[in-house]
Amino acid sequence: MKIDRSLIAGSTTLLVLSLLKDGEKYGYQMISELDRRSENVFSLREGTLYPLLHTLEKDGLIISSLKVAESGRERKYYSLTKKGAVRLSEKAQEWRTFSRAVDSVVRGLT
Repeated sequence: MKIDRSLIAGSTTLLVLSLLKDGEKYGYQMISELDRRSENVFSLREGTLYPLLHTLEKDGLIISSLKVAESGRERKYYSLTKKGAVRLSEKAQEWRTFSRAVDSVVRGLT
């Protein structure tokens, strides 16, 4: 099932920060991991991911560093900062509240 892009757009910060909570990753690795974890529901394009990464870095939520990968290629790796971990926690709580409320409405629960 194809998911409406507007639903995904509001969740990209949460998704990217969540990918980095377990350790540093480079861009393509994040795209692949997101595809795998979401069973191909969330498929970020580079044109979406990299501007978001730059914004998160500018806001102090992540930091980047250049490292040489096993392939011998230099890659930019991103990792979560303490401020980013706090924002992740806030965004995760926000998501849980939002998703419970939507589920209640959709299922007709009170």
